[in-house]
Amino acid sequence: MVAVSKSEPEPKRRADEDGDTLLSVDSIDTHYGESHILFDLSLSIDRGDIVALVGRNGAGKTTTLRSIMGLTPVTNGEITKGGEQIHRREPHEIRNRGISWIPEERRVFTGLTVEENLRLAAHSGDGAQADRFEEIYRRFPRLDERRGQDAGTLSGGEQQMLAIARALLGPETDLLLLDEPSEGLAPQIVDDVAAIIRELNEEGVTILLVEQNAEMALELADYAYVLETGAIVHESPAAELATDREAMESYLGVK
Repeated sequence: MVAVSKSEPEPKRRADEDGDTLLSVDSIDTHYGESHILFDLSLSIDRGDIVALVGRNGAGKTTTLRSIMGLTPVTNGEITKGGEQIHRREPHEIRNRGISWIPEERRVFTGLTVEENLRLAAHSGDGAQADRFEEIYRRFPRLDERRGQDAGTLSGGEQQMLAIARALLGPETDLLLLDEPSEGLAPQIVDDVAAIIRELNEEGVTILLVEQNAEMALELADYAYVLETGAIVHESPAAELATDREAMESYLGVK
C-alpha cells in the first residue's frame, strides 16, 4: 500500500457503498472563536464497526468528538446518525439518540463513590435500573469490589472502567465515542481496557476510538482515519494502515 498524500486522498467510504452507515460526518468545519480547527472533515462509521481516529497531539481529534456531541458546534457541513441530522441539536438530545462520549481523563466524580457515580449516570436510585447495575458489576468485577469506595481513590484503570460503565447507563447506547482510553495506564491495564472495548463491540456497540496509541487503536479497529492539522489526510482499513510503515512513520511518527 502506498501512503496517501494530502493532495491525493483516497476515495471516501460512502454510505451507498456499505449500506449500513450509522454515523456520517460530512464536510464539517469547526471553530473555537476565531480559530479554525477542523477543515472540511468527512468520515463515516458503519454499524457494528470499530473506527479509529488517530493523529498527533493537537490534530483535532477531541474537537471532532466534541463536534459530534454538539459541544463545539460545527460552522459548516452536517452530521447525521441513522440518516437523521443531529449537528444542530443540543448535547443532551444527541445523547438521547444513542451516542455516548467518554472524554479524555475520564472525568469521574472523585468525591462520590463508585455506586453514586453510576446512579447519577442512570438518573435513578432503584427500580427498573437494578438489573442494569448488576449487569455492570458482572462486567466490571473490580467496580463491584469497590462499590462504596470514592472514585478519586481508584487507580487510573479502575477510573477508566468506571467511565465506560457510566456511559452504558442512562439512555441506551449504540455508538460510543472513546477519547484516549489508554492514556496514563500501565501496559497490562491497557490490555484490559482493550479487551473491554472489543467485548462491547462484539455485543453490538459501534465505537469511534480516538487514540494516541495508534498501534493499539489499529489492532482493535476495522477502519481508520488519520487526522492532521484538522483535516483527514489518510483513510483505509485499519489492518492496511498498521502494516504501511511509510504511512505510520509519516503521519504518526511510529517507526
